[in-house]
Amino acid sequence: MGIDEGILRDNAEQLARLEALAAREIDFSRDLGGGWTVGVALAHMAFWDRRAVGLLKLWDGEGRLPDSIYEDLLNDLLLPEWLAIEPPKAMELAVDAARAVNAAVESLEPDKADAIVMMGNQFMLARGNHRREHLDQIEEALG
Repeated sequence: MGIDEGILRDNAEQLARLEALAAREIDFSRDLGGGWTVGVALAHMAFWDRRAVGLLKLWDGEGRLPDSIYEDLLNDLLLPEWLAIEPPKAMELAVDAARAVNAAVESLEPDKADAIVMMGNQFMLARGNHRREHLDQIEEALG
């Protein structure tokens, strides 16, 4: 069966939104609530897309996925590091990570993609969902 075309399309659309945002002059310090800024949200997206790349490489190369982690706890623990990243660098990291995970998803063997979905780990493939959530939040805050 392989990867749903809708996932690939959504991943590409959300990457295009991110790239369009990267081409704009934006206020990276704009508050998003909860101690988060636009720069933090970008660093956050970069981290989670890079994590998905790593998981896909483990799955594709070794046929294994690491145990689940506590996403909310990681977000809280990583907030100081994300705040320390220069916002333009956070944008660069977010775009690079989005491109890398889209490429990893697109190159995954169909049987391995099917297994990921059957294990309930579709989030590893459908990265556009996560990007959309934060891009909507950023675009709303920026006006």
